[in-house]
Amino acid sequence: MKVTILRFISAATLALLASQSAVAGDVVVIANAGTNLSAGEVRDVFLGEKQFAGSIKLVPVDNAAQQESFLAKMMQMSSAKYSGNWTKKAFRDGLAAPAMKSGDAEVIEFVKRTKGAVGYVSSSPSGVNIIK
Repeated sequence: MKVTILRFISAATLALLASQSAVAGDVVVIANAGTNLSAGEVRDVFLGEKQFAGSIKLVPVDNAAQQESFLAKMMQMSSAKYSGNWTKKAFRDGLAAPAMKSGDAEVIEFVKRTKGAVGYVSSSPSGVNIIK
């Protein structure tokens, strides 16, 4: 009986871990075709520290469906810390937080049509710059 319960708990734990990694997935940072950024500049863009790439005004956009994964993997911060950062930026520097889009399709559409736009999605789309 104890062995059966132990096997069940082990199987349930493995299933939970597998489902969490599937949900987390990959995060791909994309930019408008005319916008060039390095991977090292992404954090600064989403924290409001980098606002221009050459003469192009950068327009970061958040993805509600991928935000937790993006913040954990790319920014190494919690959503509370990210929101707090933008609250401070709004009062101190008069900057607005990135616009929030509901998912990959909205982010891709926005990035394709907006000069200087930078966003993140779950897979690599065509027609945009993929930031490595």
